[in-house]
Amino acid sequence: MKKIKSYQLEIIVFICGAMTMILELVAARVLSPYVGSSNLIWTSIIGIMLTCMSLGYWLGGKIADKKQDIKDLSQFIWITAIAISLIPILETIIVNGLATIWSEQLIAVAIISSTFLFGIPSFMLATVSPICVKLRNNEQMQVGTVSGKISSISTIGSIFGTFFAGFVLIPQIGVNNIILGSSILLLILAISIYPNKTVKSILCAIATLIAIIVFSIIGKYLFKNEHSDIIKDLDTEYSRIWIKNVTVGKDTNYKTLQVDTGVESYINEQTGEMGAKYLTYYDLFSYYNKNAKNTLMIGGAAYTYPKHYLKKYQNNNIDVVEIDPKMTKIAQEEFDLDIKNTKLKIYHQDGRSYLNYSKKNYDTILIDAFKGLNAPFELTTFEALSKAKERLNENGTVITNIISALEGEKAKFIEYEYATYKAVFDDVKLYKVRQSEDETEFQNLILIGIKGNPEINYEAQAEYNEILDTEISNYMTDKTIVTDDFAPIGN
Repeated sequence: MKKIKSYQLEIIVFICGAMTMILELVAARVLSPYVGSSNLIWTSIIGIMLTCMSLGYWLGGKIADKKQDIKDLSQFIWITAIAISLIPILETIIVNGLATIWSEQLIAVAIISSTFLFGIPSFMLATVSPICVKLRNNEQMQVGTVSGKISSISTIGSIFGTFFAGFVLIPQIGVNNIILGSSILLLILAISIYPNKTVKSILCAIATLIAIIVFSIIGKYLFKNEHSDIIKDLDTEYSRIWIKNVTVGKDTNYKTLQVDTGVESYINEQTGEMGAKYLTYYDLFSYYNKNAKNTLMIGGAAYTYPKHYLKKYQNNNIDVVEIDPKMTKIAQEEFDLDIKNTKLKIYHQDGRSYLNYSKKNYDTILIDAFKGLNAPFELTTFEALSKAKERLNENGTVITNIISALEGEKAKFIEYEYATYKAVFDDVKLYKVRQSEDETEFQNLILIGIKGNPEINYEAQAEYNEILDTEISNYMTDKTIVTDDFAPIGN
């Protein structure tokens, strides 16, 4: 057996520990456009990867007890490099394919996809630690000391991988480049420790490198072929974002911004007008409070409503809280946002944090921070809405877009949230955006909480009649309120 240098095993377990956590973060980004990023999806990803890692630890220990050969370690890392390089191909073949077929069974899609795309490399990476423990223990060190040292270094690597991927790699170079770079790095690591290198082994390494690059190219080709409407596939600190060109009918083109499975914003490319009908319901602020001048919007996305607001209400001011700075940059580059408008102020921070600590008061607060079906629970609770009410001037309104069914199993969100609004505000209104929707299916619902007495703008009522006619009167629910401690909704 080749004698391994004293520092090599430590480097190996550090890198493999880092790769394990990088892979977990990448998994969420790869899957999110197809299955979302709710708690259930994260639970599926973490559960599958931990299961595969536990099997890898077991197998690695069995192999280490039978023979202690650095070649086994090299080969496991080598196979891991190949397995990771296949992820872009499997994304289109497995994840997209299953999500298309099982659109109503996204948890099953997440579990199966996690197993095939990320379970195998997680399994292989986990075999590294027990093999390294055995190799180091052969140097007459105490097994407890060796095991503790190897585990500690692997954990430190995982910590490094978590922060480095989350804060640097994902927002700066993107998921596809991380996958390619990780595969090449692991291949180099495997080659560096491979014993008794021969011409055959070197040629095999070169062939593997070529295969990894080819797999990356094929993955991009398959993705582009399957998603020909995607203009840009972007990663930020917070989300994976797809910018698309979508044609409706024969001659109407929309540019859309998709986060996770939901289209967050879209504009008519011919007119520049916002395309989402639910956004027009935010204009109700000027019906329920005719003197409203200052508005806060939580959730900017492509800033389609703020642009509409600034054009329609030229004497008003709007502050937008958008947690993702890159989202604002995308809105500038792709959706013609003018950040120099003096009536617009942008705050890049968490919406709940802004409500908690801001000292500014508003006539209107608009909440549109939900990603598809995934609602950040921290903006739905009694405590959050109470803070929003504190930020309102007298007779002010909070208007929230909610995606929920009105009846059946999928109605849980609106049932709990309506009860919470009733507990916080002096009056509550509920509107249904599309009248033809099946009541048991997800749809856009608009909740309005009013502080004090509404100052109705009767002079402009004709402008709002079509919207006002969609109010759901006498809505009832027997659900309890949502709190920071008890939030059975969202992600």
